[in-house]
Amino acid sequence: MSNASLSPLPSADRPDVAARLRGALLGASFTADGLLELLGAPAYAALSRSETVPALRATRGDTPLELLVRLFLLQQPVLHARVDDVLPVDACLESGWLVRAGDEVAATVDVRPYGGPGGEDWFIVSDLGCAVGGAGGIGSHAEGVVLGVGGASTTLAGLTVRTPVSAALDLGTGSGIQALHAAAHATRVTATDVNPRALHITALTLALSGAPAAELREGSLYEPVHDDETYDLVVSNPPFVISPGARLTYRDGGMGGDDLCRSLVQQTGERLNEGGFAHFLANWQHVEGEDWTDRLRSWVPRGCDAWIVQREVQDITQYAELWLRDAGDHRGEPAEYQARYDAWLDEFEARKVRAVGFGWITLRRTGAAEPSVIAEEWPHPIEQPLGETVRAHFDRVDYLRAHDDAALLEAHFTLAGEVVQEQVGLPGAEDPEHVVLRQNRGMRRATRVDTVGAGFAGVCDGTMSAGRILDAIAQLVGEDPVALRDRTPAQIRLLVEQGFLEPA
Repeated sequence: MSNASLSPLPSADRPDVAARLRGALLGASFTADGLLELLGAPAYAALSRSETVPALRATRGDTPLELLVRLFLLQQPVLHARVDDVLPVDACLESGWLVRAGDEVAATVDVRPYGGPGGEDWFIVSDLGCAVGGAGGIGSHAEGVVLGVGGASTTLAGLTVRTPVSAALDLGTGSGIQALHAAAHATRVTATDVNPRALHITALTLALSGAPAAELREGSLYEPVHDDETYDLVVSNPPFVISPGARLTYRDGGMGGDDLCRSLVQQTGERLNEGGFAHFLANWQHVEGEDWTDRLRSWVPRGCDAWIVQREVQDITQYAELWLRDAGDHRGEPAEYQARYDAWLDEFEARKVRAVGFGWITLRRTGAAEPSVIAEEWPHPIEQPLGETVRAHFDRVDYLRAHDDAALLEAHFTLAGEVVQEQVGLPGAEDPEHVVLRQNRGMRRATRVDTVGAGFAGVCDGTMSAGRILDAIAQLVGEDPVALRDRTPAQIRLLVEQGFLEPA
């Protein structure tokens, strides 16, 4: 399918119809909670895997909610007469939300209920067949297709810092989910995309969700942004796939290797206001003879703190297969599939790429003389939403930057909530081989400490300074207190940096 064969979109200039449609959807409980109750957890979860059969089986009745699920989420035509009392059908036909087919009506776009972080009932609009489960093998010719909510979208939304801001920018808005989240805490939202169809769909998403309109601009990366414009928040789920060419607009950046992600990060520094945050999802190359952390550190613009987290690594064959399946190429002619696979491997070999990393990059504009750049690998489960954890991370960066070792020993700390201690050693041994502190919230980190570090963390309740606690421990274990004060601040600093200890 080509761009020309994509379905015509509803009018974005009829907010009155969008408001009436929204009211009808809410009136029938066409919401995230309503769907879960109607479908049940297994069928609801199957939708995220692009499997619609369980949901079709669960919506064989004629209740208003069942009709709306089949119409807008499962793309099944329904009898006009059956939805006449449920929807403003004539207005929806006139404005393009529905089309008539004999005595039936069909939706022109996917509409997926989406629960906002504050309990809002939102709706994400996307192209037909793209609301559930991501691409699902859309096909190699759908260059202008606009996807709905996928795992990457919700990951980015969850890790974004949600504080009130004046101006927010969503680069590569797609179906508008990041712009929708930003509209809840930003006075002004600007959304950009190289695909004009995506901008149209973003306008529909915002209108149908009852959110303020965003300023929509067409163009790549920062091209649509004026030279004098800066923002308090920048978010982007860019077309980060490292591919030979740019077949699919929604995923392929069209630049060589990981240059699109690099360019996006490097250009962001001058667009952020002091204290402003930028959040990106990204892929990056693991190049032979080069440390991936050095590669990513070189991307960080001057004047920005950065926190870079690698969540997954795939070798080049796994990576190529993932995105070939995403495009549906595995269902095509074997010879064509092999040729495309060869093209991916040729591209990687020419660049000496051995693997590809997946993860996120957070920047914060700072006036500090020495910005902090932390790059780490953390493939373990985390707790979403993570935005508050991200904000707290940068608060701790500020704290540690302002406190040398002497100041740390004078400071008071408390143990963070839901931290547990694990002791590892042989059964019956008098002393453990090592002690692990583990978080049950946020990043759910685990870090190894010595017995002094464990004892120190265990008594941190804010009442005594770090130095006094160490003096007491030294007396208890018979160690020189001066030597203990000299060697322990590095461990305290690590525990603060990773969120196990909080300044009192």
